[in-house]
Amino acid sequence: MYFVWWIFWAFVQLIVLHRLGLNWEISLIDASISSALLAFFCFDAVAIFYYYQPGKNNRAYRFIFALGITILFCISTKWALTYLLPSNQEYLQFLEKSMPVRFIFALLIISFVTLLNWMWNNIQDQKEKEKRQNDAEQLAKEAELARLRQQLQPHFLFNSLNSISALAGSKPNEARKMIQQLSDFLRGTLKKDDQQTVSLKEELEHLKLYLEIEKVRFGHRLNVKVDFDSTDLTTKIPPLLMQPIVENAIKFGLYDTTDEITIEILSYVKDNCLCVQVKNPFDAETQSANHGTGFGLSSIQRRLFLLYARNDLMITEKKDGQFITTLKIPQIKN
Repeated sequence: MYFVWWIFWAFVQLIVLHRLGLNWEISLIDASISSALLAFFCFDAVAIFYYYQPGKNNRAYRFIFALGITILFCISTKWALTYLLPSNQEYLQFLEKSMPVRFIFALLIISFVTLLNWMWNNIQDQKEKEKRQNDAEQLAKEAELARLRQQLQPHFLFNSLNSISALAGSKPNEARKMIQQLSDFLRGTLKKDDQQTVSLKEELEHLKLYLEIEKVRFGHRLNVKVDFDSTDLTTKIPPLLMQPIVENAIKFGLYDTTDEITIEILSYVKDNCLCVQVKNPFDAETQSANHGTGFGLSSIQRRLFLLYARNDLMITEKKDGQFITTLKIPQIKN
């Protein structure tokens, strides 16, 4: 690209010099030498600015630098042309008279090149800075997502281990079964840690492992009704998102009653969002003393915000003796 511009400028200068009265040979020598020297000094200016970039407030330094390079260019050009054409007095007089014009023109060109180079480097630095900032934000977001997932697991793990301990003496077969189910569940959890989204079908299969463990803990008291349209199973959802919500439903549905309860899980697609609802029985009088910290649901809302930058993707409501948690998962079109 630089070579093409140099050829173009040399050709333009050749035509101009010839029209000013110089013959073709002298015009060619003058155009070639002056254009080559101008290209050389412009390249030097770019190379220098590659290693040193004056700040935005140092405009005077850039002008002084361009002025110095221009003076060097004029001295070099006059010396080279005088050396090559020492006996042509008419040309030397022309050269002497044309030096102010050459100086002004070279100053404009070199100033433009240095300014353009400074702007280019500034844009590249800004892009690099934004990239580093985005990378840092992405790493921070991934670290927070990992921390949220890791904080949810111990709560469920401790409950499961306590249940296994209680079953070990009276029902060893069920304890062994629960250990195997817990192992399968945790193995699946580790596989999903690095995935941003999974299919709803895959998420439900993992949720089924969790529910089987809980059914061993609570026996006939826990009933789960799942209503999913088969066409929704290919939609995408962040992994391990439903388990804390179902765990919350089991906690507040079963802990304050000895009766059987039914937890309902259903899905539908609306406005290009996968909507998942989890319903559990809710009694305001008995639940007031067992309100918990709310960490499970708040962590889900935080996780959704980190993934989709929206705070309206989880809705909770109490209606007709039911506590309803609704998730809305945007579906990104390919």
